[in-house]
Amino acid sequence: MNEIWYSLEATELAFRVGATWWFPMIESIHVLTATLVLGSVFMVDLRLMGLAARRYDVGTLITELVPWTWLAFVLAVVTGCLLFIVQASSYASNTAFLIKMAGLVLAGLNMGWFHAYLRPTSLQPSAGATGRRKQWAHSHATVGALSLALWCGIMLAGRWIGHLV
Repeated sequence: MNEIWYSLEATELAFRVGATWWFPMIESIHVLTATLVLGSVFMVDLRLMGLAARRYDVGTLITELVPWTWLAFVLAVVTGCLLFIVQASSYASNTAFLIKMAGLVLAGLNMGWFHAYLRPTSLQPSAGATGRRKQWAHSHATVGALSLALWCGIMLAGRWIGHLV
């Protein structure tokens, strides 16, 4: 694998990113887009947990936020890849980087589980909530809490990457 990392570092693009003003610009865009991802994810997670925006329908909130979340996520991935290639061999063995990548995989699985099996069309409070409805609400709160924890870990690990290189 080291050969792959070294070959990435040896590309003209990696040199341009690492040896010019591109690196701080790309890093700034990466941080901003990651913040947008985090903010939109937190809005949905807090709603799923019943801690915020309870008067808003979850389905509508998700429908309106998810396209923006995906746009920001794609930009964060692209900028993250550009940052990675500058020191690929170093990042590939960086504990914080590996934790961040594992966290992203787990957050993706959590989101996939939610959208495939749990996503409601509505989570408006109902006076007669019993049985299955209460179980759904508990499952949504669990998914939201797990997502919050994972994204906090992802952001913290990302912050530590530069300190462990």
